[in-house]
Amino acid sequence: MATTAKKIKITQTRSVIDEKIRMKKTIKALGLGRPNYTVVHNDTPQIRGMITTVRHLVRVEDVT
Repeated sequence: MATTAKKIKITQTRSVIDEKIRMKKTIKALGLGRPNYTVVHNDTPQIRGMITTVRHLVRVEDVT
């Protein structure tokens, strides 16, 4: 029996203007692109690492 993966909601809160290329590419890889865009991802170590890279640009919430 498979268990459902924990989900997290990621909302971009700030623009990527004047950010380094690495930050811009990470935001794009997360599926974001503009302030107030929101995406839902599985809570994996890879996604958490991306969030850590751009933590000053995003807000993260658990999905119930």
